[in-house]
Amino acid sequence: MPATVASAIPADRSLGLFRWNAVLAVLHFVQFAAILALSFAKNPVVTSPVVGTYLHFDAATSHLVTAQRHLWDMPIGPAVALFFLMSAIAHFTMAFPARGWYEAHLARGQNPIRWIEYSFSSSVMIVVIASLAGVQEAGTLIAIFGVNAAMIMFGWSMEIANEGRERPQWLHYIFGCVAGAVPWLVIFVTILISATEPNSAPIPGFVIAIFVTLFISFNVFAINLVLQYRKVGRWRDYLYGERAYMLFSLIAKSLLAWQVFFGTLRP
Repeated sequence: MPATVASAIPADRSLGLFRWNAVLAVLHFVQFAAILALSFAKNPVVTSPVVGTYLHFDAATSHLVTAQRHLWDMPIGPAVALFFLMSAIAHFTMAFPARGWYEAHLARGQNPIRWIEYSFSSSVMIVVIASLAGVQEAGTLIAIFGVNAAMIMFGWSMEIANEGRERPQWLHYIFGCVAGAVPWLVIFVTILISATEPNSAPIPGFVIAIFVTLFISFNVFAINLVLQYRKVGRWRDYLYGERAYMLFSLIAKSLLAWQVFFGTLRP
């Protein structure tokens, strides 16, 4: 077990978890509505191009050459609002329809709903960050989404594999860290290329700030998991780590959303 959890959640702690989830559902939904409204207040709506790369036969040279075609424009504001909506739905689900199921899994040191929600919401977040940094190729964005989702799923498999174990199995965590580093490396390389290319437009300062603050925020989740499984201080209590996940999630999403707002969405 990652930390000490009773066979059933005590009534007072169950009520506390219910309140946390209910309040966070409201906070996330309010920010979803605010960002969605603000994004459409900007005219035109701020978008990021998504392009497809393919091989094209150049008749003049009789060679295959790389070509690109514009596929669509991703609206940044609605994409940001989307991960708030995902979180609101997850917290509402844990507070109301799936409360018993959720608490039964917490008593076993697991929270599948958390990992399912993160696999989608944090993957949308990383795609938004990549787009703002200049990553536009559809295949790369899909890969970034998928690799990030895989990283989150390793967190879920970590909890399942370590149920009832006194000595944690860390391979799931290690594999997750390897997968999770890839999207950030892609974004960093893109920023570095842009910064060193004489003819490229400079990366806006707010994008650099987003990269740094969200990189730190994402790693806080990994640290929280380590503290749970190392049973450090108050993290010996799995439910303490659960509340920490909730708080870190709200902070990370809010940081990204409002940095994007002040950087691109402000009317």
